[in-house]
Amino acid sequence: MTRALPRSRMFAPLVYLAAVVLLVEEWCWDAGMRLARALARWPALAALEVRVRLLPPYGALCAFVLPGLLLLPVKVLALIAIAHGHALSGIATIVVAKVGGAAIVARLYVLTLPTLLAVGWFARCHGWFMAAKTRCLDYLRSSHAYHLTGRALRALRVGFKRLLRRLRPRPAGTDGRHASRTARVLRRFVVQWRARRR
Repeated sequence: MTRALPRSRMFAPLVYLAAVVLLVEEWCWDAGMRLARALARWPALAALEVRVRLLPPYGALCAFVLPGLLLLPVKVLALIAIAHGHALSGIATIVVAKVGGAAIVARLYVLTLPTLLAVGWFARCHGWFMAAKTRCLDYLRSSHAYHLTGRALRALRVGFKRLLRRLRPRPAGTDGRHASRTARVLRRFVVQWRARRR
């Protein structure tokens, strides 16, 4: 007779998965907000933001919901591409859609929230959702899985930055030569190409 696993052990993988999803979602939301703020400096987008702020409540609701609905077919197509052997392009599409969608939705949330809170049912649903989200986030953030996952993702980010630093060409040394092997090869190629043209 097999012994039943304790509930905490059974749900541990789900907690780790939820922690990863939460951390990735937070990163996407923050990156999206930064991207949207940077893009909002363009005059055409700034004028569009003014128009979005002036929308009536149900127009603001459509403007808030529509980008998320329009990105759904893109994500489905990316999953189909992955299923047909185009894993890199499918994953890249999902990542771009996620970050781009987060940028648009985050900015629209900021722009339309004051108008949307004027709609009674939306204000009630928003209040209930935010309270439930806060409770779930507090539970996850206090878990051991969240801290371990956060530490692992931070280590991954640091390792990725180190890798990027190594791949970046180094500045010229005191003798005027570049330390990067790629830069040296490119310089040699340019010198040979110029010599042939003479």
